[in-house]
Amino acid sequence: MNRYSRHIILSEIGQSGQDKISNAKVLVIGAGGLGCPILQYLTAAGIGTIGIVDFDVVDITNLQRQILFGTATVGQNKALAAKQRLEDLNDSISIIAYQEKLTHKNALELFKQYDIIVDGTDNFETRYLINDACVITNKPLVFGAIYKFEGQVSVFNYQDGPTYRCLFPEAPEKNSVPNCSEIGVLGVLPGIIGTMQANEVLKIVLGIGNTLTGKLLCYNALHSQTTVLNISKNNHEIEKILKNKDHFTSKSTEVFCEIPSKTVSIEDILHLNNIQLIDVRETHETPKVDGIAITSIPLSELNRHLNQIQPDKDKYIFCQSGMRSKKAVSILQDLNIENCFSLKEGAPDIIEYLIHQNQE
Repeated sequence: MNRYSRHIILSEIGQSGQDKISNAKVLVIGAGGLGCPILQYLTAAGIGTIGIVDFDVVDITNLQRQILFGTATVGQNKALAAKQRLEDLNDSISIIAYQEKLTHKNALELFKQYDIIVDGTDNFETRYLINDACVITNKPLVFGAIYKFEGQVSVFNYQDGPTYRCLFPEAPEKNSVPNCSEIGVLGVLPGIIGTMQANEVLKIVLGIGNTLTGKLLCYNALHSQTTVLNISKNNHEIEKILKNKDHFTSKSTEVFCEIPSKTVSIEDILHLNNIQLIDVRETHETPKVDGIAITSIPLSELNRHLNQIQPDKDKYIFCQSGMRSKKAVSILQDLNIENCFSLKEGAPDIIEYLIHQNQE
């Protein structure tokens, strides 16, 4: 009574509403930027059973926005680290950590155990997987997405409403949409969008208010603007999912944003002489490094500065995390520029390694 007193005194919730919350089972896919505030508020609200799916580990770059983690949890599995933090926040509920990747093989059985599925992921591969599994298991899906300073929230497959494929029938082309590690994200944005997602979950559980089914809420953090767009149901897309449901578990999980390219490690090339190091990060990302020969060509300007690429040398390309360098290799290969390779490491590790080698 004391823990949930601020809920119970609300006439729209009361004790009966809090009982609904306590009996609810919610599965959150992803314990990252969106997942952290979703999990935090659902735990505080008293959702009776919360599942957390995440195979990734906490990295120091996550701490700018993933507020369930701290320095002490770097290197730990995110689902497990989140569970430990959340159990301290509310020890009266059940929290289950799934330290595994969501796949076509495990999604259906997992979803059947929960009432509501919440998408806190950051890639199209998993978004379409989640959507299709929700349609097959007939589970409502609370969706969220973020991009730099903008976010989206919606509720799919709820009360005979549209699904994610009704809005976006097909995934975007490979390499066309960068992730947060490539373009950045305002630290508070996933907190705003994730809290909105938690709000939609509670409205569904309680049966109060108007959910975002059939609507896409778009939020711009720079201008504090909110736009709500209507989404039409596409029965053809839904029928396609249900028609192929018997083959769902046999599908392979392909990474939409993966770029095939030749990759090597920085350690493998230091003994070579006839090489060109190319940094394809944007200008504001590339601090000058004295004593090390690095050609800086932002990926966005690559086609305009091909004259800086030395045809007689092997080209080793890097960026912040490896995505843009792979795309640069793909672009150069399409232009018949040979001997181009993407470095596996990200720029911080490469620069540090080169400085160390240079000092020696």
